[in-house]
Amino acid sequence: MRRLLVCAPLLLLTVGCGAVFPSAEDKAADAARDVAVAAGKELYGPRPRTAEEVGRSASGMDGVEVLRVSGTSTRDTDGVEVILRTSGTANDEWSQPEQVTLRRCFAVRVSPKTEWGEVPRGVDCPDGPPLAFAPPPAPPRLPDDQELEAALPRVPKDGRADEAEVRRALATLHLDPAVHTEVAEENGQVGVDLSVDGNHYDPQECVLARVAPGTTEVWVPARIQRMYGEGGCSAHSALHPAPPPH
Repeated sequence: MRRLLVCAPLLLLTVGCGAVFPSAEDKAADAARDVAVAAGKELYGPRPRTAEEVGRSASGMDGVEVLRVSGTSTRDTDGVEVILRTSGTANDEWSQPEQVTLRRCFAVRVSPKTEWGEVPRGVDCPDGPPLAFAPPPAPPRLPDDQELEAALPRVPKDGRADEAEVRRALATLHLDPAVHTEVAEENGQVGVDLSVDGNHYDPQECVLARVAPGTTEVWVPARIQRMYGEGGCSAHSALHPAPPPH
């Protein structure tokens, strides 16, 4: 009987006088860690990025503040480490129905050794305000289909396309120097590839054109054809268009 009297008051905090219910602080801390885990999942990936790119991506996530970034590139063995500050909220169910909110900091690493869903370690929050990142530089602009088609010459059905004339037409577009221009002539036709260097992971940005007797065509290859290794962005592909993927 005495054992029951001792145990009864503890039923408010225990189950079977054994396992203790997690406190509101513990739940809030777990919630803050869950936000950091989700951030790590979103930052995970094989695409190489600089420390600034990783920090900028993390700073744009909901509920995440970036306090410190270290490292140079995600290609490096140690990769890039970002110190994130997150918050978690839970209800204090025992004393009164009030919410408890905690702010915690975690070290999230993005490297070749990082595993998806890896739980980041908790760290002391560095002093100072969250870091601010400048917007990424705008990518070189490619002409759209209509703009490129309007600039290219028209060739009579009984004529031949001239590479030099096509190059002169492209010069009138005043393309960004970072735009790669490839022009090739074959059997009276001229193929054009205007492209921007990619990262070998995402689809490359390019626009193709073919100037031939009686027709001038401009198009953007399908996404799968613009992936690294597919060869969809080239003057050869402009002269010999690949069939659309199924």
